[in-house]
Amino acid sequence: MRFDRPFEGYAVGERYRSRGRTITEADIVQFAGVSGDFYPLHTDREYARQTRFGERIAHGMLTMSVATGLWVMEPGCVLAFYGIDALRFVRPVKISDTIYVESEVRQLTERGETAGLVTVHQRIVNQREETVVDVVVHVLVEREGNVSARA
Repeated sequence: MRFDRPFEGYAVGERYRSRGRTITEADIVQFAGVSGDFYPLHTDREYARQTRFGERIAHGMLTMSVATGLWVMEPGCVLAFYGIDALRFVRPVKISDTIYVESEVRQLTERGETAGLVTVHQRIVNQREETVVDVVVHVLVEREGNVSARA
């Protein structure tokens, strides 16, 4: 999604597709270290080989974290990542999968005179256009006339 303008610049139904990002083994190892999540499905090749997936897969929250990095967020416009609803990990993300974020603005909610909440349905898809994550996210953005000077 492009969070790069004041609240009044968004329209319900607006769509955006991000650039891609390939998930690597290094991503999985580093995420395990940062998060402390060393569950063997992500970090143990032999264990993962015996599972229904047949190989190691990315952490679901790693996929979500990478997806947020694919958003365009302009300083001075974005106030806060406000929340997540209806998060579903639909399919595994494997090492070497490339993910994209497909977004659609679903709701716009005024939050006083200085901010507005942009509610976005997102599908994270892989290189085969299969949905791997389905989620609704909320981002608090500045209202027109309140946007801070951009860096």
